[in-house]
Amino acid sequence: MEKLKILVVDDESRMRKLVRDFLVKQDFEVLEAGDGEMALDMFYQEKNIALIILDVMMPKMNGWEVCREVRENSGVPIIMLTAKGDESDELLGFELGVDEYISKPFSPKILVARVEAILRRSNKLVEGQSIETGGIVIDKAAHLVTVDGQRMELSYKEFELLSYFVENQGIALSREKILNHVWNYDYFGDARTIDTHVKKLRSKMGDKGDYIKTIWGMGYKFEVNESRA
Repeated sequence: MEKLKILVVDDESRMRKLVRDFLVKQDFEVLEAGDGEMALDMFYQEKNIALIILDVMMPKMNGWEVCREVRENSGVPIIMLTAKGDESDELLGFELGVDEYISKPFSPKILVARVEAILRRSNKLVEGQSIETGGIVIDKAAHLVTVDGQRMELSYKEFELLSYFVENQGIALSREKILNHVWNYDYFGDARTIDTHVKKLRSKMGDKGDYIKTIWGMGYKFEVNESRA
């Protein structure tokens, strides 16, 4: 099977190497660009890029300019990287059609997990692949979850909710976003539905239920406690 190509765009060579090394370990082919102009040149030359990881602050052309031009020609998934934590920057990114927005510093493992989640959603990765983290294994093809080797009986929605949490680990998810992705956009329930399902899910997960963190006033975040993993 041909490797999926990912274009990593950042003016810091150390950052590009760090990201590249983690992606190569997951069997991706990585292309690199050190500025916005080079990124666009590579984008037009390589017609089968599966995803772009794009830094905001760069010489010649910044990430926003590159993103705008790419979006005029392609729907390729884009992950924006930035040193800023400004909410207005994040909103601008989503308005331009950015798929994910990750602030530096970040965990390369989390970045790779986000890459794989986006590619699964865009059907570029095989759905039958298992997802494994912290002793939890999710086999999406078989609709099966095991915790430390023991099968966990879940309802359909509990399975979908856990899969969504694991695919987005380390990312704070609002209740609205969870409803949209797990219950679909046409769902007219309220946030208590999520809270009820999370409570049941935590109970079935035992000690590993602590991986699902409550973000007060917002929603939830799935984060593996290394000491228990």
